[in-house]
Amino acid sequence: MTFRKGMLLGTAFLAGAVLGPTALHTLGHVTNVSSALARDTSHDNSAETVRLLTLFGTVMDVVKSEYVHPVSDKDLINNALDGMVGNLDPHSSYMTADQFKDMQTEISGKFGGLGLQVQDESGHVRVVSPIDDTPAAKAGIQPGDFITMVDHKSIDGLTLDQAVRKMRGDAGTPISLTIVRPKTGKTLNFDLKREIIHVQIVRSALYGSTAYIRLTEFDDDLENAMHTAYRKLQAEAKTRAPGGKLTGLILDLRSNPGGKLDQAIAVSNDFIKDGEIVSIRGRHPENNQRWDARGTDITDGLPIVVLTNGGSASASEIVSGALKDHHRAIILGEKTFGKGSVQTLIPVGDQGAIRLTTARYYTPSGRSIQGLGITPDIPVAETHDDDSFEYREADLSHILTNIGGNRTVAQPRTDLPPIAKSIPKAPPANWPAFDPAKPATDFQLQQGLKVLSALAGVPVPTELTTATAPDKHDTPAHKPSGTH
Repeated sequence: MTFRKGMLLGTAFLAGAVLGPTALHTLGHVTNVSSALARDTSHDNSAETVRLLTLFGTVMDVVKSEYVHPVSDKDLINNALDGMVGNLDPHSSYMTADQFKDMQTEISGKFGGLGLQVQDESGHVRVVSPIDDTPAAKAGIQPGDFITMVDHKSIDGLTLDQAVRKMRGDAGTPISLTIVRPKTGKTLNFDLKREIIHVQIVRSALYGSTAYIRLTEFDDDLENAMHTAYRKLQAEAKTRAPGGKLTGLILDLRSNPGGKLDQAIAVSNDFIKDGEIVSIRGRHPENNQRWDARGTDITDGLPIVVLTNGGSASASEIVSGALKDHHRAIILGEKTFGKGSVQTLIPVGDQGAIRLTTARYYTPSGRSIQGLGITPDIPVAETHDDDSFEYREADLSHILTNIGGNRTVAQPRTDLPPIAKSIPKAPPANWPAFDPAKPATDFQLQQGLKVLSALAGVPVPTELTTATAPDKHDTPAHKPSGTH
């Protein structure tokens, strides 16, 4: 029997899909299961293993005979498998055949949902991030919110998959969510309507002579869509930008939960001419890999500022880490999520699939960001008094340890422009509330433009108050892991 490995870098479950789209599109590396299992047989026939398997059978017999109502062998074993894999770390999970089928069906097309990336946290459903321009984002649901009720019925005690199924539904149908916002302790109710979720994976805008590109997830078509957006901005700059050309790039990775490893490598390669991009190291040395840049830079060396926040995870952190280590870009914003692990999708015959953590990844400097995240070169908070509850990988239960990487203390960069010292760490108290349709309210973007303009030696754009919101590129996109 063979299985196919797909390397995944998503961070959450898509409420509306059992797993993210990145899981379905595998890299095509095929390995023999029996040979993989044969690598470690030291415990296969030990007395302790036999004793524990006997205990498993005993517990199953007791539950079958004494539980308050009959329970099938299938349900008991599926529950056991779910616990076996799901308790390893926050990103590993077991899927039944039906769950796997649901994932494949929803990822291949459109679905009615709310646009929330969610994750299980100690038995509760926690919001990782709302997706741009979806019902959840428009309603004001925030990262860190706990969903406690769906249609006024408690979801306490449900698995993440069961809770997600309650939030799915036909487009246009109403749904009510009750959430708890941890930092304020408030309970809030949201009356929403499900919509067909179209994830716009790339957005772009031209601010003066600065190109702005936002990547919302690392899906199959991301690099191609990014190239299209950049070429469009180059063409616009010829007639609209002072001097008729681009002078810098802002790459916005805020609240990007990750996606496919190969896309993270491809995007990094588009800005780094040579040197390591990322490496992965797992249990078996023969599976360790390293990826190097191939000598391309689509900007021809223009200065780059990367915007990050606590929702920038996984694949976003690979790109941020590579550009930071190579001093190819300045990272501005907030510390990233800190997910430094790689998951592999392993179909198990016709019985389902396992999403299993199989490796850690390391930045070019040899650092693992697992539980630590990427620290910005220029720290800038999103708001003056953020009432959302920030949480990261380190706040999750039973996370993977950070081992095997470069443990030396990272030295502050010495190549930052002088303006970096004058950039405020947070907006003033009277700063307007952020509105995605009004770039002038985006404090981190404004500071990024100042830094880029200083690097390029051009004036800071003054027309942000009238600039339009970033364009949407309708590149077909699947849904990130963990959205509904």
